[in-house]
Amino acid sequence: MTVEIKVGPPVLTINQGNTFMITTEDGQIDREAALGVFAQDTRFISYYHLFIDMQQWQLLTSCQVKYFAARLHLTNPRIETEAGILPARTIGLRLERCVGGGIHEDFYITNYGSKRASFYFGMVQRCDFADIFEVKARQFVQRGRLFSEWRQNQSGEYESITTYEHKGFHRQTIYRFVKPSSPPSYANGRIIFEISLDPGQTWHTCGYIILVYDGRMHEPTEACHATLGRQTPMERHQTQWRKQCTQLLSSSNDQVVHAFQEAVDDMSSLRLHLRHGSEEIWVPAAGVPWFVTLFGRDSLIVSFQNMMVYPFFALGALRALAEFQSAAIDDWRDAEPGKILHEIRFGELAYLNRIPHTPYYGTHDATSLYLIVLSEAYRWFGDAEMLKSFRGTAERCLAWIDRYGDLDGDGFQEYKTRSPVGYHNQGWKDAYDAVVYPDGSQVEAPIALCEFQGYVYDAKRRMAELFRAWEEPARAAELEREAALLKQRFNEAFWADSEKFYAFGLDPKKARIETIVSNPGHCLWSGIVPQEKAGRVVHRLLEEDLFSGWGIRTLSSRNPAYNPFSYQLGSVWPHDNGIIAAGFKRYGFDNEANLIAKAIFEVAGFFDQYRLPELFSGLQRVNGDFPVQYLGASIPQAWAAGSLFHLIRTILGLEADAPHRRLYVRPTLPEWLPDLTLSGLRIGKVKINIQFYRKENSSYWKVLNPEGEIEVLEKGKEPEV
Repeated sequence: MTVEIKVGPPVLTINQGNTFMITTEDGQIDREAALGVFAQDTRFISYYHLFIDMQQWQLLTSCQVKYFAARLHLTNPRIETEAGILPARTIGLRLERCVGGGIHEDFYITNYGSKRASFYFGMVQRCDFADIFEVKARQFVQRGRLFSEWRQNQSGEYESITTYEHKGFHRQTIYRFVKPSSPPSYANGRIIFEISLDPGQTWHTCGYIILVYDGRMHEPTEACHATLGRQTPMERHQTQWRKQCTQLLSSSNDQVVHAFQEAVDDMSSLRLHLRHGSEEIWVPAAGVPWFVTLFGRDSLIVSFQNMMVYPFFALGALRALAEFQSAAIDDWRDAEPGKILHEIRFGELAYLNRIPHTPYYGTHDATSLYLIVLSEAYRWFGDAEMLKSFRGTAERCLAWIDRYGDLDGDGFQEYKTRSPVGYHNQGWKDAYDAVVYPDGSQVEAPIALCEFQGYVYDAKRRMAELFRAWEEPARAAELEREAALLKQRFNEAFWADSEKFYAFGLDPKKARIETIVSNPGHCLWSGIVPQEKAGRVVHRLLEEDLFSGWGIRTLSSRNPAYNPFSYQLGSVWPHDNGIIAAGFKRYGFDNEANLIAKAIFEVAGFFDQYRLPELFSGLQRVNGDFPVQYLGASIPQAWAAGSLFHLIRTILGLEADAPHRRLYVRPTLPEWLPDLTLSGLRIGKVKINIQFYRKENSSYWKVLNPEGEIEVLEKGKEPEV
């Protein structure tokens, strides 16, 4: 008999945009854990427990029914009441929670016993308004003042109000009871309902968690669950999102279909509204719980991953990041003219300038990734004139790359923080201990990572294409010359003959860091690797010390610093593997790309609801095994979810050429994915449905609806010009 194993943290998470609630599986919140109700980098509720006659309810079952909603079923223990014994499991509590604006809670308490039951239903909530960085570090400092109030409002509804004030920083939590079956009272920090139920009778109340910040009350959008049977506002919101996205309509591999759809929903849950003037745009947040904000690197990589699913993320990210492009040197924030931000924060620590995230610019690769995504937007939207508004931002990015990105003028990109609290490492592996020598010791900055050079090479070649579209051929030719020179010099400086592999980077003395890591896979993705070296890079990445069977590790298991449970010293990251697989496919290593895709999709099948986490353990796969979670990994996480789109795109060989009204395909379907159909794939202003299928070890495709103005061609079989 086959046993189904599901992996995932023992918490319930519901989220929408920048608001999210994380509880234990029985719906409780404890201050000491990374639990609570969060928005705008602040924890609004830090303690939440429910009681029946001063005792804890017992969990029966709980689950996240949608990304924005959870349902819990609880029951009572044996209780001695003033009226007599209340037998165990005779009272049922069904709790429905939904995020949308604020948080809506529905409580249904039913007497399943044979006698009338009288008891007290109690709730205790506390608010610490801690900054998200304090919650993550488990280090809390009391700064401002808290005020609490219990009242009936003008509508007669009972409310618990907790307010926080400190030097102009204002946050408030309102818990409002709407149409309770019996009125609440408040005493000794507890909200209490006196309940008396006949057999089969149900008591009900709605609870609104209202979050007040930025001068606005963020109230729940969801209606009472008594209206079930009609589509709720959040369900309509989800339905509308799915209609806007490319769908994986069908496949013989149900696991791939489920994982793809969950990734689409995760992207919906992580959408942020950023307001620029009078207009709203969507950008993807990085992940719950620590990264629910605008990021440079993350938002750009996620936008790239989503080009075949929701290309408008790219426009949102490009516009939002252009708004914050640095215009001056600021050592505290690691900023220089033309640099793209790392992240921006809105909590108390940022408000008080205790952290430099206002915004903080301590990432090196976001500036070159900005240009790559701008180019990709051109290829998928096909409108050079529309994108011309980004020309100034792009030129400032290119100027930053050449002047500030190259710290010592040697033609390579290096990083080193200038901020006293800045990030030591500023590549995507940005943990403080992520960059090590072959002996496991730490590398000091400045560091020139190998993938930086690849990103810049790709960015300059892509921007040459865009400058030609803007009718600037001289600028395009200049960028192509610079890219060609960088490729030549990169391969001279970074290739390690002793390993027949690219170095992790160059250290402060310009010596190669000959550590075996996953980063050279990004160089394949960028195209900076000559064809004659590509095979060696591919095969080295798939050796057992890097390829765990569940994916490619961040660091070789032979390195003394290897730890499969670490953040970036031997763990496996889905987005990293998606980029590497795309690099494999670029150089014609189709089976190897499919091997990576198979591993990551199998991992998704093990995680609860097919929801890929930010990362997972790098333990070696053995027969009958399952992937092991990394404690604290973000779920949902945008570039983990987006990696599934990237992998499907890689298998199908999708390349948009909207400027010439073409879509190129080069499908290499493996045995485990013999067919799939994409619906609503957008190229330019046209949407198409296209089926891919495998027959006798070859892959084929056919368009299921008229292409309109889009011509679908197989890559390598382009018509003569």
